[in-house]
Amino acid sequence: MRTVRDIPVLNSIPVLARVTLNVPVENGKVVDSFRLRRALPTIQYLQKQGARVVLISHITGDSHKSGVGTETLEPMWEAMKAFIPRIAFCPVSTGPVAREAIRKLGPGEVLMLENLRRHAGEMKNDPKFAAELAELADVFVQDSFDNCHREHASMVGVPKLLPSYAGFVVEEEVKELTKALTPSKPSLAIICGAKFRTKEPVVKRLLKTYDRVFVGGALANDFMKAEGHEIGRSLTSDTDPSHLKELLKNPQLLLPLDYIVAPPGSKREAGHVATLDEVTKEDSILDNGPQTTAMLAEAIMGAKTILWNGPLGNYENGFTDATEEVARSVAASKAYSIIGGGDTVAAIEKLGLNDRFSFISTGGGAMLDFLVQGTLPGIAALN
Repeated sequence: MRTVRDIPVLNSIPVLARVTLNVPVENGKVVDSFRLRRALPTIQYLQKQGARVVLISHITGDSHKSGVGTETLEPMWEAMKAFIPRIAFCPVSTGPVAREAIRKLGPGEVLMLENLRRHAGEMKNDPKFAAELAELADVFVQDSFDNCHREHASMVGVPKLLPSYAGFVVEEEVKELTKALTPSKPSLAIICGAKFRTKEPVVKRLLKTYDRVFVGGALANDFMKAEGHEIGRSLTSDTDPSHLKELLKNPQLLLPLDYIVAPPGSKREAGHVATLDEVTKEDSILDNGPQTTAMLAEAIMGAKTILWNGPLGNYENGFTDATEEVARSVAASKAYSIIGGGDTVAAIEKLGLNDRFSFISTGGGAMLDFLVQGTLPGIAALN
């Protein structure tokens, strides 16, 4: 895989850099700059080499429903000014206005284009839209690992049209996640969150390579149901029970021992601890309980490799205790730790523990897909 270091000439060359600017925004302000900071090494390298740097990216929003988004990257532009003082913004992402803005760039200057998902052609991987992007520059740099699992125009279409290279984020993600495929033993994987159908392939893969695989969060509700336990009004997936029963036979699989339950829609203060047999029909399972976090703490302390993706509870609605307890345990361990997933990273950021983990991935779904496939469409396109 060729990287930005392999680009033969950069001085005054317009470079189209696909970076990750998809970060949380509240009231028009960026509230978590983790991904923006991770994008800086590639941008700054291109600047130092005298390239005319053109940033393209997306923001998740209503594009998932209609195929065309309305959100703007302006808050990200404002936030990036703290790191790149003279960064400019263009209100469109293709066409004559964008081309003119790029022509005005001097060596080492940076321009951010508007949200790619304002165009239906991005998510549809429309060759025409890919060509409109490609005509903006002479070189393409792929540094948006979090989106590399999607076959979108800026991920797989543009590399067909321009000399293409990996940025430092993509290079590091591939290096570190490849290590996770062959972990030092004893090894522990913690896979949580929701939507078991999307997580089933990675759980199966990890059970072949990791000594213990803990399945928690809403994913564990499906296993509880398959075992005949009451789950009340808890979130579940439309999963074939036979798949779960086969996995339940695996002695390497770890499941929660207890839960925090409350009526649906309750706040954190209303939750109480319940064992597997104490969940009622009116309950909603919203977090894993203290027995579970104690079990995990013991497994964590004995592990040499820890892979963790996804929160143990309904993190966005305040059920954060189990996730934060596990974060502290992993941070205190001597294991090689690889962490990914938006809420997981948010917990680590909140606790100020970033420096206590070996590697923090910028990807959630992309990280899981890489662990299953060993590559991703956006990475394969570079070759």
